[in-house]
Amino acid sequence: MQESQRHILEILKDGEFHSGEMLGNALGCSRTAVWKHLQKLEQLGLGVETVKGTGYRVAGGIELLRADKILSMLSPAARALCSGLEIFDTIDSTNRYAREMLSGEAASGKVILAEQQSAGRGRRGKTWISPFAANIYLSIRWDFERGAQALEGLSLAVGVAVKRALASQGVEGVQLKWPNDIYVTGKKLGGILLEMVGDPAGACSVIVGVGVNVKMPPEQGRRIDQDWTDVEAVLMSQNMPRRTVRSELVAKLVSEITVVLSDYQEKGFAAYRDEWQAADAFYGLRAAIITPKETITGLVRGVDVNGALCLECSDGRVETFIGGELSLRVQE
Repeated sequence: MQESQRHILEILKDGEFHSGEMLGNALGCSRTAVWKHLQKLEQLGLGVETVKGTGYRVAGGIELLRADKILSMLSPAARALCSGLEIFDTIDSTNRYAREMLSGEAASGKVILAEQQSAGRGRRGKTWISPFAANIYLSIRWDFERGAQALEGLSLAVGVAVKRALASQGVEGVQLKWPNDIYVTGKKLGGILLEMVGDPAGACSVIVGVGVNVKMPPEQGRRIDQDWTDVEAVLMSQNMPRRTVRSELVAKLVSEITVVLSDYQEKGFAAYRDEWQAADAFYGLRAAIITPKETITGLVRGVDVNGALCLECSDGRVETFIGGELSLRVQE
């Protein structure tokens, strides 16, 4: 993003009208140049409203993420664990950047954020809708020494960390869907995507990607192929004051997730199992596990100490399933 466009956003972020003359004076350019900059901002998906004789505004305002503000709000433990924080205006994928562009000792504990992703994705290659300055697109890279087996259930433990962060911001009733979805009132609020780099049997790095809907524009939300909600809608439904919470929520997410990552090899999923089970969105429901080869149905009976899903079959047997190319669907 050009410096002039970011300057305009800093002015328009309050949600109030500002005249083209005022914007031109602030940028030291003509009103025609201001209009061209605004056209480019609209291409990012920002709803710039124009009223003749009044000016321009972004209805409802926006909050731009700032590294210094987020770092200042981290818990003391997270501040010690975080090796750095980068914020991109637009990037293809924060997970890809953390996976492919970061290396060396300083990479572990590095936090990557973006205002917008052009190629964000969830599990099984699904597109993650990522409008500009609306939601949270976050990746954290973390080094481990004991390989994949010691990390079983990690995505579920991260889910617990996300639930804690949301609760700290007043978001009540958060549920967790195995293996990596965040739900409120049966609608998807966010998701988690873990990717491994290195030796699955030894030293490796894990990229923890987290997406949370905060203030999803309706026109972007119509592109999502399932029921969804966002933090603003949940807070309003719970009679909480309407407010922008992205910076505070990012700081809480980083604070909770880094602490989980720092001691996971020692504690494992067992330390988080009870909290995860208490928030299980599907417990006791009839559901189907869909694998590349077959579909198995039964009653969801929570997860075991390694984070594997437990499914009670019609004959009373309980089968367990580890995440991967699996999909869990509730049956009516």
